[in-house]
Amino acid sequence: MYRVLITDPLSDQGIEKLTQAPDVEVILNTSLSKEELLEEISQADALLVRSQTKVTAEVIQAGKNLKAIGRAGVGVDNIDIPAATSRGIIVVNAPDGNTISTAEHTFAMMISLARNIPQGYRSTVQGKWDRKSYVGVELNKKTLGIIGLGRIGTELSKRARVFNMNVLAYDPYLTEERAHKIGVTKATLDEAIAQSDFITVHTPLTKETHHLISTEAFNQMKPGVRLINCARGGIIDEAALLQAIQDGKVAGAALDVFETEPPGEHPLFSLPQVIATPHLGASTREAQENVAIDVSEEILHILRDQPFKNAVNLPSIPAELQEKLRPYQILAEKLGLFAIQTADGALDEVTITYSGELADWDTAPLTRITLKGALSHYLSDVNYINAPHLAKERGVRVTEQKISKAQGFTNLFTVTVKTNTGEHQVAGTLLNGLGPRILKIDQYSVDILPTGHQLLIHHHDRPGAIGRVGTILGNHDVNIATMQVGRKDIGGQAIMMLTVDKAVPEELLKDLEKLDEIQSVTAIDL
Repeated sequence: MYRVLITDPLSDQGIEKLTQAPDVEVILNTSLSKEELLEEISQADALLVRSQTKVTAEVIQAGKNLKAIGRAGVGVDNIDIPAATSRGIIVVNAPDGNTISTAEHTFAMMISLARNIPQGYRSTVQGKWDRKSYVGVELNKKTLGIIGLGRIGTELSKRARVFNMNVLAYDPYLTEERAHKIGVTKATLDEAIAQSDFITVHTPLTKETHHLISTEAFNQMKPGVRLINCARGGIIDEAALLQAIQDGKVAGAALDVFETEPPGEHPLFSLPQVIATPHLGASTREAQENVAIDVSEEILHILRDQPFKNAVNLPSIPAELQEKLRPYQILAEKLGLFAIQTADGALDEVTITYSGELADWDTAPLTRITLKGALSHYLSDVNYINAPHLAKERGVRVTEQKISKAQGFTNLFTVTVKTNTGEHQVAGTLLNGLGPRILKIDQYSVDILPTGHQLLIHHHDRPGAIGRVGTILGNHDVNIATMQVGRKDIGGQAIMMLTVDKAVPEELLKDLEKLDEIQSVTAIDL
């Protein structure tokens, strides 16, 4: 008999999935103190929560029999994922259950913004009959820019097209083929920002997307543009948005999420052009039922040792295979992450080539890890389980190749990424006593430890180039830890690969690009 502890309020339909299972005992208590939680968790095989319960390392450590933790929703910020992974506990969420709910809420916010519905309602119930002040705009024939075309963005695009809107979509993994299939126009981020009448964001919040919509972006927009954010607070720079509305550049904004929640007396709320809701994107009966049912089914599958799909940490693999592959796991993820950062454009294909002894092993887990590394540069919710699904969803082809010879090494691990702008390749191996190493970047041979902050510089091989690069880094107080130089011919094309002691500021990259001999500069974070 499996014991499942539920400590947050869940939909009855989700709980029924567990209570009706003959091999499950459900313990439901949503008002446990910390001490009571630690006591109850010690006897539980699985824990089911929403956002109220904080599943800390202490709680996980107390769960002596714990095999799974389920989050009835998408975000897992309240769960210590590394602590769970180190204990071999699978953490699952329910990423699909609120897709329709959030897409519908976004569309409702867009219509309300276009037609001034909240403002008109407020005026009317105050006894006024002011029709002139709330003249709106139609959605018909307007251009909607969707930033992030995942599940929710795709559903939103379907609704927008029914309203005869022209949809521009930006997503780093969107291909022309998938865009055509969905019925949207593939655009760059700058094109979507500059050409849209309405802009809605549907990306995760990562360091790349934090303040993605900034003052610079507002300067590119059409006068009278309207913005919607039902994704994550922080994607839109709220201070920049405030200024853009006050300056008359932005006609209005509809916000369901904020950088700090609850937002309190936010300056944006003083503007009549702003409408807001308290993070209601997933707040429908259907969504709450769906996430509860989805995560309950996942918990049952894990407890019964059946296939499951929505794990957010590394799944178990056979001990013998794990022992063989463990030394290569770090290399796999780093090569995927390195390769994607060298590429521009929408990702079309990832090819992973295993050479030498690796060709004789079951390398499927390494392929998942490599793909997770490649996708994690843009997606915060990617993991070793859902990486293939997310790649397929975005039209990214994934190919494994195996070659018996390894070009002078016992094993060689090569990752090739193809985008709509070209192809890039990175290869690495494990060196005895030294650990993972990157040995090749495109056609250049190197020897690099794949960790930390790095700079990849393509340049012309001219005297003094290295010194000028070093001077600029010094001027920006950035210290060089290691440097590798690769070239084919004297005076021809070459690369510099620098490991530096801290994240590279944008100003430094711009200064390097001003040098005559520099062709391109790419900051890589591993």
